Amino acid sequence: MASWFSRFTRTPRRSDVPRLRSRGVDQLTTKVELVEFTPDLLGFLGRSAYVQLMVFENLSRAISTAPSTTAKTAIGRAAELSLAKHRRLVAEIVRAGKDPAEVMEPFTRVVDDFERDTRGGDWFETVVACYLTAGFLDDFFARLALGLPDETGRRIAGIFSSESGEAVLADLLTSAIEENSRLSARLAMWGRRLVGDTMLVARSALRYTDDHRSDEARIEPVFTELIAAHTRRMDALGLTA
Repeated sequence: MASWFSRFTRTPRRSDVPRLRSRGVDQLTTKVELVEFTPDLLGFLGRSAYVQLMVFENLSRAISTAPSTTAKTAIGRAAELSLAKHRRLVAEIVRAGKDPAEVMEPFTRVVDDFERDTRGGDWFETVVACYLTAGFLDDFFARLALGLPDETGRRIAGIFSSESGEAVLADLLTSAIEENSRLSARLAMWGRRLVGDTMLVARSALRYTDDHRSDEARIEPVFTELIAAHTRRMDALGLTA
């Protein structure tokens, strides 16, 4: 764990902006997976559905303080895509014969605490938080879903691998940073801080065995890959993680 956090303490610098690659279930299945640590179906759905609702709420809040109509429109599109994922997850809860609000309720405290810790001090930090944490958690839940039974797991993994507002938010933030270079260092530092909190809320979703040392050895490569994806998202903004 210590080695994961330490790599996010370097001095930020600008870098060339790479292309963001689209995610897909087939791509995810070629990597190290978390299937041994997947919780029961309703536990998975309740937590992940509430996380998507949190992302939607944060994006909706960012619309009200956006500095331009262009920014409002872009964030609105991202919010719509997050809400669509939430609705698809809620539909899975209904398919299982349960009440969505009741299934989500046990996870509200941990997710609400995470939201408060990662909200940011201004509009720019809020949008960066939405961009980075939503991307990290989509990747995480897509992997974790593959441990659910049979076709159900692949169907739910596909929800998280579907279209997101990632590219829209990246373009919006890149333009803002290019217009005000002083944002770069501050947002790079904020992005490095976010990864720790996001890892903690992701790890809280895992179902551990009694062999904690063995669990950590199997989990570490997955989080190494998730952090690498986080770094690419930072790079896409011209920031260094």
